[in-house]
Amino acid sequence: MAADMRLPIIRTPVSLLDSAFERKDLVVPGDVITSDTGFMRGHGTYVDEDKLTASVAGEVQRVDKLICVRPLKTRFNGEVGDVVVGRITEVQQKRWKVETNSRLDSVLLLSSVNLPGGELRRRSAEDELTMREYLQEGDLISAEVQSVYSDGALSLHTRSLKYGKLGQGVLLQLSPSLIKRQKTHFHNLPCGASIILGNNGFVWLYPTPEIQEEEAGGFYTSLEPVGLADREVISRLRNCLLALAAHKVLLFDTSVLYCYESSVQHQVKDILKPEVMEEIVMLTQQKLLEQEG
Repeated sequence: MAADMRLPIIRTPVSLLDSAFERKDLVVPGDVITSDTGFMRGHGTYVDEDKLTASVAGEVQRVDKLICVRPLKTRFNGEVGDVVVGRITEVQQKRWKVETNSRLDSVLLLSSVNLPGGELRRRSAEDELTMREYLQEGDLISAEVQSVYSDGALSLHTRSLKYGKLGQGVLLQLSPSLIKRQKTHFHNLPCGASIILGNNGFVWLYPTPEIQEEEAGGFYTSLEPVGLADREVISRLRNCLLALAAHKVLLFDTSVLYCYESSVQHQVKDILKPEVMEEIVMLTQQKLLEQEG
């Protein structure tokens, strides 16, 4: 039986600005957010002795006069336009049920997907009978939130050619609060892999395709063997994402790329060792602060 023994090491001192840790927008239950009576009470807050107080641990968000607290650890609360990665759990009449890390299963209607070949026409009974040829239980998809039902369930669509069925890659399930909202959540990284940062906390890593298939309407998935070099890049990215998530660093293309660059001097299997993980994340945070400064 092999045992992994690690001795103390001399760490390189990394200087981070104190302001990075003095976050005024993070609160715990019972913290007074403001005593000004001009603000409106939003989710995650209550009024105690004319003071607006946090009822959950999270980040304070202000929109004009409305103050709410976004919990740091919660299920995914989708909004229209959010990019999600999900798994088909059930095929029903004219719809698929999709697991998207929210409180209820999301719904993908047959009328909300592209037909193979990008054909534009009304969906017929024949299409309903062949639904499992498009998507079946266990398939992974990328989609966009089209609307939110009154009970909180999400309605998805994959009408754009960038959405659809996912092929070969690695899925990570992280906290939705760690995903930074951006204009685009599809990134082709210069290291040779691509990433989909789903707003629901599901992250998909896959080798960057050489040819973009647009004729299949989002249902084509390559089953060609993935080369060793691509697999190593994807494995390194996976471990980097887990390291960033363990230290509660926001995930977006720049932070992922900086973490990947900081980890190159280590072997892939060593990245998740506590001391290596801490060193890589500290270097990543320093690069992010230098970029902002």
